[in-house]
Amino acid sequence: MTIYEHAKRHAWFMAGALVLAVLFVAVVDRFFGHSTIAFGVAIIGLVIANRRMLAYNCPTCGKNLFFRGMFAVPWPNRVCGKCGTDLGAR
Repeated sequence: MTIYEHAKRHAWFMAGALVLAVLFVAVVDRFFGHSTIAFGVAIIGLVIANRRMLAYNCPTCGKNLFFRGMFAVPWPNRVCGKCGTDLGAR
């Protein structure tokens, strides 16, 4: 499996984690009322789940697949933005 496929799998994992976090906050809100603690737990969970994102780097130059300049985006680059390596082929 290529680095791009691993990164793409992580992007789908994070989409599912986001849906679960939103549902968690909605359920807590419905049954217990508004809770900033539930929101905080959901945010901390998303940050912990997303820590793997920093491991998806170009094997040639080391640039992260999820960063475009100084911004992180939800979908990885298939071609490295720094050196032009095709990450779907490696």
